[in-house]
Formats: sequence, C-alpha cells, structure tokens
Amino acid sequence: MAAGMGSREAGFRLNDPVFIDESLLLLRDQVRRFVEREIVPHGDAWERAGKIPREVFHKLGAIGLLGMQHEEEYGGTRSGALASVVFGEELSRSTYGGVTASITVHTDMSASHITRVGTPEQKARWLPDLIAGRKVCAIAVTEAGAGSDVAGIRTRAVRDGDDWVINGTKMFITNAVYGDIVILAARTAGTETGARGISLFVVPTDTPGFKVASKLEKHGWLSSDTAELVFEDMRIPAGNLLGEENHGFYAIMRGFEHERLMIGAFCAGEGARAIELTLDYVRTRKAFGKTLWEQQATRQKLADLASKVAAIRALTYQTAAAIDAGQSASRDTAMIKSLAPEILHDVVHDCLQLHGGTGYMRGTPIERMARDARLLRIGGGATEVMLEEVAKRL
Repeated sequence: MAAGMGSREAGFRLNDPVFIDESLLLLRDQVRRFVEREIVPHGDAWERAGKIPREVFHKLGAIGLLGMQHEEEYGGTRSGALASVVFGEELSRSTYGGVTASITVHTDMSASHITRVGTPEQKARWLPDLIAGRKVCAIAVTEAGAGSDVAGIRTRAVRDGDDWVINGTKMFITNAVYGDIVILAARTAGTETGARGISLFVVPTDTPGFKVASKLEKHGWLSSDTAELVFEDMRIPAGNLLGEENHGFYAIMRGFEHERLMIGAFCAGEGARAIELTLDYVRTRKAFGKTLWEQQATRQKLADLASKVAAIRALTYQTAAAIDAGQSASRDTAMIKSLAPEILHDVVHDCLQLHGGTGYMRGTPIERMARDARLLRIGGGATEVMLEEVAKRL
C-alpha cells in the first residue's frame, strides 16, 4: 500500500453530514481511488520535478472530474458546491498540497470564470479542451504590489482597434509555467483606480508578448509550478474580453468566494489525514515503557485537534449546502478562510511534534504537510484581511 494514504476502512475518519447523498458518496469514492492509484505513488517524483505531468489532467478529464463547475453542453456536469468540496477534500488527503493546488486552480479558480461570465461563443471555444484536460488553465490576478488587495493591481489593458494591448506583471501564478490559458485581470478604465475599471481576459500562453519571467522556488507546494509573468505590448483580440468591461473586480470577488470554500475543504482533508497518520505513529512508538498513545497528554492533544478539524469541516460543508440552496455565503466563506488555515497550521505542526525527529525529515508526509499548510494562511486572502471581511459583515 502506498505510504501517502492507507486503507479506506482504517484510521481516523469523520462522519459525513446527513445531507450528503449517494451521488456525492460515489464521487468521494471515485476521487479517493484516483488519489490512491494516480497521485500517491508518484507524488515524490512530482515534488522533485516541480510539476505534475499533463497526463494527470488527461486522466481526470477522461473520468469527468474536471468539469464539475461547467455546463453539460460543453462536457461538464454542473455538480454544485458540495461536489467541489468533496473533490477538494479527497485530493488534499493525498498529502501533496502542490498537486491539489495545481488541479483545483484549473478546475475551481480559473476556468470557472469562463462559465460564470463568458459568452456562449467563448465557452464553446475554450471549455471543451479545459474540461477534457487537453489544456490547463491559470488565474493571474496577484501582482508584487497587489496580493490580498486586488483593487491595487497595475497591469493595464488599452483598446487599440480590434485588439487589447496589455502591459504589466503578475506574481505567484500557479500553472503559469506549463499551462495553456491564463485568465488575466487588468485595469481598463484609463486613470481609474481602486475596484472600478478592472476587466478579465482570456490569454493563451503562446500569445506574443506573454513571457514567463521566472519559475519561482517555493517553501512548499513543490509539485505545483509557480511563476512571475511579464506582458510586453501583448495583443489579444477584443473577443477575449471575459465578461463586462470594467466589471472584472466583481467577477474576481465571486470567484474568491468559491476559492475560500475550497480552502476549507483542503484544510479539512489535510487535517484529518495528518491526525490519521499521527494516530498510526503514536499507537506504535514507545517511550518510557509505554506507547505515546498511552500518554494522557498525547491522547488529549489529538482529541483537541480532531475536534477542531471536525468543526471546520462542518462549517465548510454547511456553507457549501447553503450555496447550493441559493443562499449568500460571502461572510461564511470569509470565516472559513480566516479560521480553517489557522487550525490546519496548528494541527500539522502539533502532529509533526508528536512524530518527533521522524516528523522533521524530508520525505515524510507530515513534514511535507507542515510546509504546504503555511501558504493557506496567505493565499486567497491573508488571515488578517479575511478577518476584516468578516468584521464588515457582522
């Protein structure tokens, strides 16, 4: 059995919410089998390579797992928020955060903008290849001076006849090195600043003027490629404008709500897997004549961590169910993003501590998870920014 997972029947498992139906249980089992068969045996090699093979996207597309955000007429299944949460949670249990990031940036954070605000012609042009995994998508919003503050972006697009001419830079862009399509945010309203005047564009990465300035070396998420991008007089057709001109900020915010929900799923899955790995370890590792599990401090620490993971998982699933029922969830997704990564950070580092020196060694799942978890407190909106988002909605 692969080292990254373990038996589906054994170990620490949280109960599913009562509203999870048979189709979602089947989806969970399908993703779990894919993770065990196609990700865990190869994850270490992908970490060393700094990317996951294109074949992974092909295989996911072939079994319908890249189209849950998209309409059936383009090859998708339009499965809803709960399905996305199940998908993200099971991917994260692989213990390879970079793999989860690369796949879900494609499925849930970039190509989904085409479905949300694209025209029928744009959907027909780009979605079939993205849903089938023939092309890989990225989202380029963040800049060196504009991360959590999206309104501060400076990349500019100027209309010139039937084209848009784009100049600027983007930073920390996942899937940008080996991807094929980038959903790009740029300022389009002259000297307008702030949230107004931002638009979205679909940009093929082979467009003249599109340049990968550098492939970035990260602390964690090693198997996802991340880049700094530069655009130098890059021309794209006017038809590549995605959604309404100057209204891209609001589309980005809608996308962020789903991204924050997915981060809750990542934290729930990774946190549960960290506890499962640690339970396996402390029940066999002996110290002072007893197993670590027989030490009261160990048992109580893991009980506390398990309770916290169960809480963020419940909030994530309940929020997804509310979204599927048509309810607004901007406050709840901000709560998820402010809370879940902080809890995951504590979980993985406390679990690493319980592994002792073994947990500090490269190549062990718990060491990798501790590195990977750090980014979730920053990416998708830093914890401090999310707390302000929650406060505004109290």
